[in-house]
Amino acid sequence: MSTDVTRDDNYWMSIAIEEAALCPPDEKAYSVGAVIVGADGKEISRGHSREWGRMHAEEAALAKLDPEMHFESPDIAESLKTATIYSTLEPCTERASGRAGSCTHLILTAGIPRVVIAWTEPDLFVANCVGVETLRAGGVEVIELPEFEEKARAANAHLNV
Repeated sequence: MSTDVTRDDNYWMSIAIEEAALCPPDEKAYSVGAVIVGADGKEISRGHSREWGRMHAEEAALAKLDPEMHFESPDIAESLKTATIYSTLEPCTERASGRAGSCTHLILTAGIPRVVIAWTEPDLFVANCVGVETLRAGGVEVIELPEFEEKARAANAHLNV
């Protein structure tokens, strides 16, 4: 697995940042954007926090592909096996709301082999998020683009983080 950052990584993270700006601010939640991109460099799906109720960004992007998130469709499953998901925040390992299904679990279930993030989750709502570690332990390549952290934080100005 390569850990090389590409021009495409910067482009798609910019799109995820734009998606995060669409989130309605919530004093109890981060504003996050996510984009899933296929190995062919084409967008598969995108989403943002609170796009549908209390959904997280990664969850919203995946739900557009498979609302039940079983990923049993051969076409969907095959495209996700070589995809990259770009998220403006480290995928969660625990939901502060208590809802089941962390974003790291959903990514691992979907079989996405590569995750690119802008920012690791601060301890504001959930202490000790271990999304990066959990994904890596599951065989997922995780790349951080710290040059996008300030822009990712800007979408969360309502939280003073």
